[in-house]
Parts: sequence; structure tokens; C-alpha cells
Amino acid sequence: MKKEAVKKVLAKFARAKILVIGDLILDEFVWGKAERISPEAPVPVVWAGSQSYMPGGASNVANNIASLGAQVSLCGVIGEDKNAEILCDQLRKNRINCDGIVADATRPTTLKTRIIASHQQVVRVDWERVDRLSADKINVIVGFIKERIASMDALVIEDYGKGVVSPVLLKSVIALAKRHKKIITVDPKIENFSYYRGVTALTPNEKEASAGSGIEILSEADVDQAGWRLLKKLRCAGVLITQGEKGMKLYREGRKPVHIPTVAQEVFDVSGAGDTVISVFTLALACGLSMEEAAEISNVAAGIVVGKVGVAVVTQKEILGAWDRLKRRS
Repeated sequence: MKKEAVKKVLAKFARAKILVIGDLILDEFVWGKAERISPEAPVPVVWAGSQSYMPGGASNVANNIASLGAQVSLCGVIGEDKNAEILCDQLRKNRINCDGIVADATRPTTLKTRIIASHQQVVRVDWERVDRLSADKINVIVGFIKERIASMDALVIEDYGKGVVSPVLLKSVIALAKRHKKIITVDPKIENFSYYRGVTALTPNEKEASAGSGIEILSEADVDQAGWRLLKKLRCAGVLITQGEKGMKLYREGRKPVHIPTVAQEVFDVSGAGDTVISVFTLALACGLSMEEAAEISNVAAGIVVGKVGVAVVTQKEILGAWDRLKRRS
């Protein structure tokens, strides 16, 4: 696509309404310096200088969508704790509708703390529960989706394996999306692959594609075999396999695979890159682009986000700038 065509598509993002369903995570970053090794154990001592928070998991998908100008509502579960307040404050500041977020006093808000010294992640500490939600919490979420789905252009299921996305929830949500003829995309988790049948598209990485298809991926031919098997097995319209530094590959029924090479200039941090891919891919589909065009734009967006430290988002301006530089080089 030419830059002007991309610009027109990005302008349409403001009219799109996306519902994101999945595991909500608060990402905490402790920034500091490490100049010596601890006398207590062979680990670095980090002098903490600052602390910051970012929405992660499904929250990061919603954050990406909001940063691109679209209207987004979020469905998921938080605890009744300080981290829940921090996360919801962050989301509301970013114009994300939080009416679909359910509080559960039996669970902590999922927290991932990354300690970073001079741009290098030293360690990550996770606080979470990953057992499935109770039936009453699932019913509340499904009820919210029933109320809102008619007004939405697309649904995103962001499965991080923290208990929100279960077979029961998937069955209800996919049936609702089909009934209302809505786009539904999934960033999958290995354990739930068999329950994604009938969605519009999936965006697995190679590891997830391998597990979901049952094919060990050692070559590009194996990637193709996995892509075709997933497409047939799940009866979806498309499978977009992300391949890190190799880019991504798109599979659709009756068409040749499309390989889209990476456009990343520098890679500092791959955290959240998959969130950016499904966010931009879904938004582009909701605005009328073909899967190939949507994959091309999401690939450019992913190339931007991996050049940032920490879980990050992209903007329309950044995508246009990267697209311009890409086309000048080609």
C-alpha cells in the first residue's frame, strides 16, 4: 500500500469500536543501576532510582488500540487490592472503558515486576493466580459481552493463561460473535487451542503454532505445515504466525502463504510485541482491510514497539513515519 492509503486507513481507526477480553496484568518496572555483586549471593545489587507501571496482557492490547485512536472496552478480572487501583487508573487515563472489569476478592491482581539496570532486565517477579474463574464471574463477563457486542466492530481474545479465558467463556463468546457477525481474533495460549474453533483469525508465535498443530517446527516447511493444519483444524479464515526476527507468515484457505519480513531496525525488548500485532491487525480488519494488508501494517507496528524498552505502544504518527522510511528503502 502507498503511504496515502495507509493514512486513510489509520484515520478510520477513530471510528472503530473494539472489545478486548482476557487476562489483565499490571507491569511494574523498577529502574536502576547495577555496579557490584551482592556479598550474599552471586547476583547484582541494583540501586533503584525510579518506578513505573504499564498495563500488560489484555490491558496492553486495549492500551495499544486506544493509542491508535480507536474506542476500546476491556473485559477481565482484577483483585481487590492496591495494584487493581493502579491498573484501573492507568486504563482510564488512556480512555479505556473499564465497565467490563470484574473484581474478585479471592485473587490478586496479576503483577509482573521487572527490575532493570542500565536497560538490561535483571530479574522478573510474578504475583498471580492461574486457576479458572468461578462460574458466577464468568456469567458476569458473558453478560457484559452480550450487552455490548452489537455496538462493537470486533472482539479480541487475549489469552495469557491466567484463568480468564476458559473453554466455557470461549464457547459463549465465539457463539455470540458468530451470531452478531463480528470479527473475532485470538492471541492464543497453548492449553486452549482446541477451543478456538470458528474464530476469524489467530496470531500465534512459532512456539504456540507448534504446540497447537502438533508439528515440531525446525524449518520454514514445518512452519507452513503448522499454519495449514491450524487453519484446517480450527476452521478459521486466517492464521498469522509471528516469527520474531524473521517477520510473520499469513495463511488463508485456498491461497499461498504470504511471508512478511521484519522491518525492525533495533530490538531492545520484545515484551508486548504480540499484543501490538493483534491490536493493529484487528483494527485494520475492522476498518475493511484484507488480512494481507492488515498483517503488513501490524508487522510495521511490531517493528516499532520492539525498539522501545518495556511494554510499549505505537501511535499512528509512528506507523506513518516507519511506513515512509520502509518504502523509501524499497
